[in-house]
Amino acid sequence: MPEPEQTPPPPSAENLVAAARSAARKGPPPVHLWNPPFCGDLDMRIARDGTWFYLGTPIGRMPLVKLFSSVLKREGDRFYLVTPVEKVGITVDDAPFVAVDFTAAGEGRDRTLTFLTHVDDAVTAGPDHPIRVVRDPETGEPAPYVMVRRGLEALIDRKSFYRLVDLCEPETVDGVVQFGLWSGGAFFAVIPAEELET
Repeated sequence: MPEPEQTPPPPSAENLVAAARSAARKGPPPVHLWNPPFCGDLDMRIARDGTWFYLGTPIGRMPLVKLFSSVLKREGDRFYLVTPVEKVGITVDDAPFVAVDFTAAGEGRDRTLTFLTHVDDAVTAGPDHPIRVVRDPETGEPAPYVMVRRGLEALIDRKSFYRLVDLCEPETVDGVVQFGLWSGGAFFAVIPAEELET
């Protein structure tokens, strides 16, 4: 008589924590190499301000948030926590990270902008880590982002964005004068200069 198929246990934060800790012992988890089977969605959400929630309750332990963020992966428009053996879907309200500070070194085309996220990832903006600004079509309010890793962006917080605006300078891009930022040898447009004059 054949043995009945065993159903894998439903996804749980506890299983993910154990697997992520095991993977992290060997350095940063290589989530880009992992393609485990999808095990379902987990009631976990990252709010726009970077707060992680599990079962509707904020996760108050920052080491746990950092651990989860280390196994975060984006595929298309969906976000997953992945380990070598399972992949579970989570909800991300906007970007999974928040850039809470930055340092600037150099001037003009030689400037580098290095951002720090709320989970202590540091990333220097440049061709592989672009800055982009999306404007709300109704209000015109800017939402600035910097690429952290493999499709995972950080929303740049308001205080940092105001400081970035102070560093902006004009540059002609495709025949249009843009007000923007240099970092890592790349120029990132923030707003067309003509919109500043109106």
